[in-house]
Amino acid sequence: MPKSESDILKKIRNKELRRKIYAQIQNDKTKERLTLRKERAKEEQAHPELKTKRLEENVPDTIESKRVYDETVNAEIEGEDDFDEYFKDLEKEPKILITTSAHAHKEAYEFAAMLIEIFPNCTFVKRKRQYSMKEMAGYCSNREFTHLIVINEDKKVVNGMTIMHLPKGPTFYFSIGSLVQRKQISGHGRPTDHIPELILNNFTTRLGKTVSRLFQSLLPHKPEFKGRQVITLHNQRDFIFFRMHRYVFKDNERVGLQELGPEFTLRLRRIQNGIKEEVDWEFRPDMDRDKKKFYL
Repeated sequence: MPKSESDILKKIRNKELRRKIYAQIQNDKTKERLTLRKERAKEEQAHPELKTKRLEENVPDTIESKRVYDETVNAEIEGEDDFDEYFKDLEKEPKILITTSAHAHKEAYEFAAMLIEIFPNCTFVKRKRQYSMKEMAGYCSNREFTHLIVINEDKKVVNGMTIMHLPKGPTFYFSIGSLVQRKQISGHGRPTDHIPELILNNFTTRLGKTVSRLFQSLLPHKPEFKGRQVITLHNQRDFIFFRMHRYVFKDNERVGLQELGPEFTLRLRRIQNGIKEEVDWEFRPDMDRDKKKFYL
């Protein structure tokens, strides 16, 4: 507010009158902005190049555009690639064993059932408390499983997931939040047995590419396009949003999406070398202090 207007309002001692005058000033400003906007719209309709120029000059600042520079963005993977075997052998298909934490409840089993519908070639085995994760990983490796997924649940809430790449690791732990089950989604569909496509978006750093290669290794190389199913993993500010849809062809030109569910958000918390050995990378609470620093 200009200084002259604020000075006028300060001199009015009646609170109700001051409020009315302030509202009138704001209303006049709104009308003036609307008039200018209409005039600009008429000019841009007559001269489209003016709108193009305005949009190019008026680019809003976002947290992403102010992101702290990371030298590993779009850099090639260096050193040993733990997923190299999967990408070299295009005929090899992943084989996944899914289990839960000890003393799991109904919610964990429901989430496991949804994962079995999402990822092909999955097997569920009920957790026996006497076996550790390393022992389970050894059991899976001896039976040629490529991944072990352990669903963590606390107080009847699914809150985490450990994914082990077998036989030599690494081990990834993700926290799970904002879980929306399929039955809670209005107008949802049911997934079929077709192998879905996979869309990975915005995994740009070296760490992000490692995570993206983990998700790639969970699905066979050749999706079945006939099923029209697609899994999207979108990374935004280190939160990974999971969605699953089906293409719906309305006619020869228009295509819609039907959500299949579930919806949930992953956040990488820890990477360990091998099968739960030394920690390679771990999220710490102080990493959230700089809101413009992203790791994936």
